Amino acid sequence: MQIIPIRHPYNPEQIPSDDVAMVLGFFDGVHRGHQKVIEKGKAFAEEKGLKLAVMTFNQHPSIVFQKVLPENMKYLNTLEQKEQLMEKLGVDILYVIEFTSAFACLTPQEFVDQYIVGLHAKAAVSGFDYTYGPKDIADVAHLPGYAKERFEVVTVSKEELDGAKISSTRIRELMEQGRMEDVTVLLGYVYETDGTVVHGDARGRLLGFPTANIKVKSTVRLPRIGVYAVKIKVGNKWYIGMGSIGHNDTFGDGRDLTVEVYILDFHQDIYGEQVTVRWNHYLRDQVKFDGAENLIVQLKQDEQDTADYFLEMSQ
Repeated sequence: MQIIPIRHPYNPEQIPSDDVAMVLGFFDGVHRGHQKVIEKGKAFAEEKGLKLAVMTFNQHPSIVFQKVLPENMKYLNTLEQKEQLMEKLGVDILYVIEFTSAFACLTPQEFVDQYIVGLHAKAAVSGFDYTYGPKDIADVAHLPGYAKERFEVVTVSKEELDGAKISSTRIRELMEQGRMEDVTVLLGYVYETDGTVVHGDARGRLLGFPTANIKVKSTVRLPRIGVYAVKIKVGNKWYIGMGSIGHNDTFGDGRDLTVEVYILDFHQDIYGEQVTVRWNHYLRDQVKFDGAENLIVQLKQDEQDTADYFLEMSQ
């Protein structure tokens, strides 16, 4: 897959000469609804002998339009994760547009001329609710008028599950409730976060449960605070673990939020390594215990519950 970053205004020499079917969207999560749109674009591209291109943005438009601080945005995917998912879906060219104020000032017609026609699209494929400017003049219903018969407009209806639209908003709400199995169904894969193993306060080691303390980007959306049955990728191997998102309130109030994973039957030093955590199953909420002894009892129960969960899943 060819990844082409673009900052407005772009140099036409950046753009491959191939005709493409262009799939449009922000695609946070690349969930099953997004996958349906991309698969529709892929089918069209194959039918017409075109390459499959996808256009996304480096950051959420609300950072420009609503002046949200970039570090306060919480995404379901990092850009790197989004790129990996796009490649798995068979995308040939991924355009990553810098969503700047200058880009945001484009009129709908300018966007169509420069970023659909200018990128050699013979079809614009999008979900039914895609917009490229003010909704009343820049929705999919207006797109054929701006196209002026230079490309086909392919609109994909909403993907539903249990009578409700599959959406990034719905997935975020489920994560807040700890309903990770439902999140997996809507995404089409187990939710993952990447991070670096850093030094913590080593208290877990003293308790008999040494944890990998994982630093994640501030823009990564974490599931709700609590304890989870997880899998963690170290190197090229996946291990079973119990993950904790919380403040370790047992050892004092006002502590920073941490992400920690105790890896079952694991005895390696992995400080400094890049790891991936899959949040499979919510076990329980964070609890402030009276002391270390009660915490250890609970951790042993969590360890057993984690092992039981994955044993059941494997049967």
